[in-house]
Amino acid sequence: MTDAVRMTSGKDVFQRCYEYTRPDEFRALGLYPYFTSFGGAIAENSPYYRLDGKPVLMFGSNDYLGLTTNPAVKEAAIAAVRDYGTGCSGSRMLNGTLDIHIRLEEELAEFTGKEATVLYSTGFMTNGSLSCLLGRDEYAILDKSVHASINYGTMVSFGKNHRRFRHNDMKDLENIFESIHADRGKIVIVDGVFSMEGDVAPVPELSALCRRHNARLYVDDAHGIGVLGERGAGTAEYFQMLPEVDILMCTFSKSFASTGGFIASERPVIEFLKHHSLPFIYSASMPPAAVATALAALHIFRSEPERREKLLRNSDKIRKGLKSVGFEVHDGFTPIIPVIIDDELLLCRFFKALIEAGIYTNPIFRPAADKGMIRISCMATHEDEHIDQLINTMLEIGRSFQFLQ
Repeated sequence: MTDAVRMTSGKDVFQRCYEYTRPDEFRALGLYPYFTSFGGAIAENSPYYRLDGKPVLMFGSNDYLGLTTNPAVKEAAIAAVRDYGTGCSGSRMLNGTLDIHIRLEEELAEFTGKEATVLYSTGFMTNGSLSCLLGRDEYAILDKSVHASINYGTMVSFGKNHRRFRHNDMKDLENIFESIHADRGKIVIVDGVFSMEGDVAPVPELSALCRRHNARLYVDDAHGIGVLGERGAGTAEYFQMLPEVDILMCTFSKSFASTGGFIASERPVIEFLKHHSLPFIYSASMPPAAVATALAALHIFRSEPERREKLLRNSDKIRKGLKSVGFEVHDGFTPIIPVIIDDELLLCRFFKALIEAGIYTNPIFRPAADKGMIRISCMATHEDEHIDQLINTMLEIGRSFQFLQ
């Protein structure tokens, strides 16, 4: 369309795109923090990645158990490509179901203690399962800090009666329950481990409230499975509450070192999703390599608990170390460690200074979190010297910016 036609035919829907200049403003300052291009890990089981031809210490990955470079996991993916090819070229309902899809679903059901599971091709799509679970007169009650994919999944559902309660505030949740007519269908939706704050949902209290008010409980445990629990089955297992969670959701892009996700629940729920969930029905199935990777990771969860133990020790050391030198760090015990720097420009400068010092972290801006932060993610492959390097470097930068005394 020509400019002349645009000028005479009303508002251009691209106008908001032309007016969006924030990224270029930060690029002009040399502080644009996104789309950093890595060259891959420098070695197997290593926390160092290539960035502009140089090694950078990775403290920004959700690869909590360090399995993306694990030799056994990589070999499983390679073998799957040899045996099955690179993709299925179709949906699960038609030509896209392989025997390894079924095997992974069965092993995940046994692992989580649920009757059945169903695989989705991305984590975001997995929470899209909510779009078919909610009817017009039913309520989704969300913790205000849930992942954006949950917000999207409920937004596109038939149910439009969504409520939000203050983060991990059980009194506020109870007030919402009391405001809803008792005969309405209700589902409470939380993250198991919240992706920005790094804290955990109080599953026992949530379950008790849901049972009291005849509501279902949905837990997105993308950041909990592989990390928490005696067997690595996540937040609900940590609280010994797995049977009390009605729907357990997880993505494969964190501890599973792959991509995709799954829903675990009662068999009738899973059958309904398989035949009504549009993100599942109208998407190509998980590629064989991704399925084999998730399977191999699951086997490691179960056979190598020492990885989780080391990961949580690393988390504790980083959190305590950063607090001891003066940083504001959220309490917790998970591998997500938010360091508050609630000034957008300073946060960009801090992030860039860390990269220049050979350390990668994640800068998080409002409204993704209530406050701006450097979000540190630790891995089981980090050693004490890596943690010391992180803490000492952050202290030096904090002092140089007069952010710390």
